[in-house]
Amino acid sequence: MLNMADGVARLGALAESPVVAALGAAFADAGHELSIVGGPVRDALLGRRTHDLDFTTDARADEILRIIKPISTAQWDVGREFGTIGARVRDPGRGVVEQVEVTTYRADSYDGVTRKPTVEFGDTLEGDLARRDFTVNAMALRIPARTLVDPTGGVEDLLARRLRTPADPQVSFGDDPLRMLRAARFSAQLGFDVDPATVEAMAQLRETLSIVSPERIQGELVRLLQTDDPVRGIRLLVETGLMDQFLPEVPALRLEIDEHHHHKDVYEHSLTVLRQTIDLERARTPDAAPDVPLRLAALLHDIGKPATRRLEAGGGVTFHHHDLKGARLARKRLQALRFDSDTIGSVTQLIEQHLRFFGYAEGAWTDSAVRRYVRDAGPELERLHILTRADVTTRNKRKAARLAGAYDDIERRISELAEQEELNAMRPALDGNRIQQVLGIRPGPQVGKAYRYLLDLRLDEGVLDEGAAEQRLRAWWAEQD
Repeated sequence: MLNMADGVARLGALAESPVVAALGAAFADAGHELSIVGGPVRDALLGRRTHDLDFTTDARADEILRIIKPISTAQWDVGREFGTIGARVRDPGRGVVEQVEVTTYRADSYDGVTRKPTVEFGDTLEGDLARRDFTVNAMALRIPARTLVDPTGGVEDLLARRLRTPADPQVSFGDDPLRMLRAARFSAQLGFDVDPATVEAMAQLRETLSIVSPERIQGELVRLLQTDDPVRGIRLLVETGLMDQFLPEVPALRLEIDEHHHHKDVYEHSLTVLRQTIDLERARTPDAAPDVPLRLAALLHDIGKPATRRLEAGGGVTFHHHDLKGARLARKRLQALRFDSDTIGSVTQLIEQHLRFFGYAEGAWTDSAVRRYVRDAGPELERLHILTRADVTTRNKRKAARLAGAYDDIERRISELAEQEELNAMRPALDGNRIQQVLGIRPGPQVGKAYRYLLDLRLDEGVLDEGAAEQRLRAWWAEQD
């Protein structure tokens, strides 16, 4: 539960920091207002770690730059047209540098047609706060006066663990429809419930998301997946119909279940896999940043099922090749959302290969099969380990234990083979140049065919020395037409 006395003390400590004090004095000396605003104020009150500091002021961008230069080691335009200047300000007491952003009071809005906001600068702190997304982000701490400014009831909403827009949600979301996605993200990030009127507005205005650029939507989806519990936000996006606007394959997982054909709820299964993936990710790499490609793959790994679903006589249901179909669907959707090629490649490869392991559980693989599994996974092997383990959501404890034991075994064998054979290298003994010398051929398709033959030998039989590889290559070549 929020302890307001502790929160006020944390705000006071924030205001007393040398960096904040230096900025406050510089702006006051120049005759301008300055306030810490938004997330840092919210997080200080909640006892959460405060990251980069955001400030707001009545000064315009050129004046901000003039004031901040003498007390900073570097400055840059975050968006001068939006009135934002970034800087690194040194804390002399600790010898560290704080990164800060200072933005002119704003009163911008969308016109409901284009994807870019109309930028209008404001004149008052209260007016700036009233245009922000949620009341818990619409609080400011005036510097150096140390006065908390909360015109829309943000403190009350923090105490109630509630997300609510400062203005009528129809107006707030009409100004910037991306705020509807931010509601889902903050709900997941803070563990807050969204006010019913706000949820209703999200459902009513979901189609207005079409005026927001794919890049901005992608950014909010990434931030949601980086939270500790993205499932909370995903459920809200699905229930309001917002997910249908940019990632319709996820709500499509709620397959209609008839009275004769029984199977798992694929939507709930996918959310469980996402949660289990995050748990395993933390256990294996506790200090690493959230793995967004892995989490995307967990959420999307079964999106090929609706298109491949077949009902069989006797009550059976099949989803043949849903892995391949899902990989294609994911590639198309992630490209539409402007994800980078590396992320798209990782996600689609994981989806395409997420079923590979289950054949191993039916009977131990040969060393050759294990090598091929490693070769095909390539740099995605560790992610594939996590996704495959997380994909087990059965309530049958005996089956779950058998699958976990089988994966323990395959990881052990991969480790042993890696020590013996340098699996990470996974190359035949002869390269393309040596193949040409041994066979007396020129560069061309036959060299690639010979290389693939030697690679298959490597996978099937393990490491061959150069002499043995040459002998086998000549014998194979002699049999070719």
